[in-house]
Amino acid sequence: MTAPLICPSILASDFARLGEEVRAITEAGADFVHIDVMDGHFVPNITIGPDVVKALRPHTSLPFDCHLMISPVDAFLEAFRNAGADLISVHPEAGPHLHRTLKYIRQLGARAGVVLNPATPVEVLDWVMDDVDLVLIMSVNPGFGGQSFIESQLRKIEAVRGRLDAAGNPAILQVDGGVNAQNAGRCVAAGATALVAGTAVFKGGREAYAGNIKTLKGL
Repeated sequence: MTAPLICPSILASDFARLGEEVRAITEAGADFVHIDVMDGHFVPNITIGPDVVKALRPHTSLPFDCHLMISPVDAFLEAFRNAGADLISVHPEAGPHLHRTLKYIRQLGARAGVVLNPATPVEVLDWVMDDVDLVLIMSVNPGFGGQSFIESQLRKIEAVRGRLDAAGNPAILQVDGGVNAQNAGRCVAAGATALVAGTAVFKGGREAYAGNIKTLKGL
């Protein structure tokens, strides 16, 4: 079984030292930097905007994986791309025209992702499959860190894996929410190729980051 990409969510990092934290996870072996963007409207929390993403960009060469939990989302896509986002993921519920949104992300030169909340049906992918570079399965309801993994989402990972394989789409299949050493292997066995982890990476301080990442990779 191929080791998954590990995408530490900086939502769980020390916000007073974000640049240092990004450098630390880079040195520890992270594959992406996962940036959770919340607007206090689409989800009940507020985090960071394009200016912070831009400020962090010089601290690492890793891809910036921006999960936009904002609505309406289209007006902010260019700003996050210009700030340094390499992958931009959006929720189908965050705008009226998902197909148009995904096309626009690609036109901006970024890779386009679709995020499925726990209750969002997998069928939403069927008509945008040619425009998707990443599918993110939320294994918690979005808006807060530190939540417990929703077991039913393992079946959703399997369902999306089947759809991607049937379409011949090599898109990254990512899981986010309560991912830890106890369930990471099951996510990968179900078909995930990338794991977002906050607490599971950042717990224990910087001297623990490399070991935490290796554990999630199953190494």
